[in-house]
Formats: sequence, C-alpha cells, structure tokens
Amino acid sequence: MTRHLLIIGAAFAALSLAACGDKTETKGAATPSEQAATPDANPAATVPTVADETKADVFAMKAADLNMFEIESAKLAAARSTNAQVKTFAGKMATAHGKTGEGLQAAIAASGAAIILPMTLSKDLQDDLDDLSKASNEDFDKKYADSQVDAHQAMLNLLQRYAQDGDTPAIKAFAAATAPTVQEHLNTAEGLKKGFVN
Repeated sequence: MTRHLLIIGAAFAALSLAACGDKTETKGAATPSEQAATPDANPAATVPTVADETKADVFAMKAADLNMFEIESAKLAAARSTNAQVKTFAGKMATAHGKTGEGLQAAIAASGAAIILPMTLSKDLQDDLDDLSKASNEDFDKKYADSQVDAHQAMLNLLQRYAQDGDTPAIKAFAAATAPTVQEHLNTAEGLKKGFVN
C-alpha cells in the first residue's frame, strides 16, 4: 500500500514539474479578427473597482445611487405593502435616506469637490427596482426585505471603506458619521427578512 502511494506521489510530482515547464511560444501579430475575438487585456480599466471607491467622485456617485434606490423602493413599499412593519420601515427609510442625500450634498459642498450627483438610478439598481415593482402581492414584502438587506449592506461597506481610506476629509467625515445609522437600518432589515423566511 505504501509503495503504491509513493508511486502515485512520484507520478503527480512528475506531472506537476512538466506543467510548470516553460511553454513560451512565438507567434506573429494577431490578425484583426483575432484582436476582435480577444477580450480587452485590461477590462477593469473601464469599470470602477473597489479601490476606486476611495476616490471622492466614485464614492459619491455610488452612495447617491444606493441612496436613491432606498428612497424609491421605500415609496414603492409604502404604496404596495400590506404589512404594518414593512410600511413603518419604508416610511423611516424614505425620511432617513432623504437626510442622507442632503448630508452627502453638504459634504461635497464643504469639500469643494466638483461632483455632480446622478438624478436617476444606475441600470443595475433600476433593474432591481423594476423587479421589485413586478413582484406579486404575496411575494412583495419578502422581496422588499431582501432588497433592503442587500442595499444596506452594500451602502455600509461603501461608507466604511471610504471612512477609512477615502481621499477627501469632509466626505470621509460624512461617511464615518453615516455608517452607524446605516448599520441600524441593516439590522432592522435583517429582522424583517427573518420574519418572511418560510
């Protein structure tokens, strides 16, 4: 048995060494069709990364987007929900996130940064809002609670990251001051979500 294991181990070692061998291959320049078929070598250059979220403009745009989603989904829940807890939570979210939006605008003004916040939702969050609006009456409250957990977690992560590593002091102060409130909202949303688990 031990001998079999040693033989198998030696075989794996040999295969591993062969796989690590230099496979340098010289090739001519890519044809136009090959270039079109090959994805961009650096696609992340056009899509903001997590590291970009420490830049004031990227942070502000994402925070405003998530904040708008909270307000719009709260309005939808106030109109659609038949659950008293959900309606109460939605009312609090509309008010609280209205204040968060004002706080973000004030922080941007105090920083002197030339950032113009979006007036409409990003495609992803608009799609999420559209999905929520299409939910059946039976599923709406659960889907709303799920969306609130996801959105508040995303917002909390964004705020905490910027509060720690952000590049603009006035906006960092806003992020640090807002994170505890968003944590409270997240905790409440998680409680709501648990109430709808089958």
